[in-house]
Amino acid sequence: MTVSNKIRFIDLFAGIGGFRLGFEKTGHFSCVFSSEIDRHAAEIYSANFGDTPHGDITSIQNEDIPPFEVLLAGFPCQPFSIAGEKKGFEDTRGTMFFEILRILQHHKPKVVVLENVKHFKDHDKGKTLKTVLDKLNLLGYSTVWKLLNAKDFGVPQNRERTIIIGCLENKSFHFNFKTNPIIENKITNILDGDDASFEYLDESEYTLIQKPKKQESGLIFVGYRNKKIRTVGVRENTEHLSRVHKQPNRIYSSEGIHPTIASQEPTGRYFILHKEKVRKLTLNECIKLMGFDNTFKFIGSSAKIYNRLGNSIVVPMVEQIANQIYLQLFSNSIETVTINHPQQLELFSK
Repeated sequence: MTVSNKIRFIDLFAGIGGFRLGFEKTGHFSCVFSSEIDRHAAEIYSANFGDTPHGDITSIQNEDIPPFEVLLAGFPCQPFSIAGEKKGFEDTRGTMFFEILRILQHHKPKVVVLENVKHFKDHDKGKTLKTVLDKLNLLGYSTVWKLLNAKDFGVPQNRERTIIIGCLENKSFHFNFKTNPIIENKITNILDGDDASFEYLDESEYTLIQKPKKQESGLIFVGYRNKKIRTVGVRENTEHLSRVHKQPNRIYSSEGIHPTIASQEPTGRYFILHKEKVRKLTLNECIKLMGFDNTFKFIGSSAKIYNRLGNSIVVPMVEQIANQIYLQLFSNSIETVTINHPQQLELFSK
């Protein structure tokens, strides 16, 4: 497939390019426009894709964007004060979602893919999600959404994200595709070799618990750094519970998966028990936990890179979504399910 006949997409709120990378890895899609306001994120994006994203989306005119078939956006979560009270989408003005809507209304791409945090469905008591779906419906998009977890896509990280997909032309996307997780998906699969420089904790700096149990999520909490614990609402003798300890002080087994990489953790204080020693994950290991390979270029301070990673999306998950979008909505190789009118399909993943 040549560039000229690939499916064109635009990458809004692009970050460092996790969405773009996942779609382009399929070989079916080509990016024709991107936008990112954060300067450091844009520098990393430019270093890897050869073009610098446009800046503030509110300053971008509809006519400045070339024709495209798919819109991608990991947009900020904002409440809509009078959500649902009007027939149009003016009640979203002042939010970043409004910028997406105006671009969709002007260009009318066949597919829109939105990404947000796990708790997006509960934001503003559910009004925010309802508004997003309603406004997409008003523009003619049939919408479906689901919580997807990185751990189901071969990445040893418990990272849930809300994915919303809208389609025109009476087509509908279905999330009931099978994922292909690797056998025994665990942290050990992404660890650096023994020749790497590791930051070990002295045995006096941490406490390991007896008989740790693997949680339903796949995490194995095995201990904690000897730091101050939470006291409000905490019972005595509960030090063996992970929730008592702040995230940077928790220690997890490398035989399980890792908790969510957070954007608010600039020092990368993620500790694991591996080969009977407790050490900090390296920055490179955190990069791999997000699904980026060693060819992806990261520039800037480690603090900034940790922030960029925490705000990014897991690449293998995006790649599989992109493949399914191609198969279900753009390929003639399988039958596409059609519907008579735009609707909302609410799918919850446990």
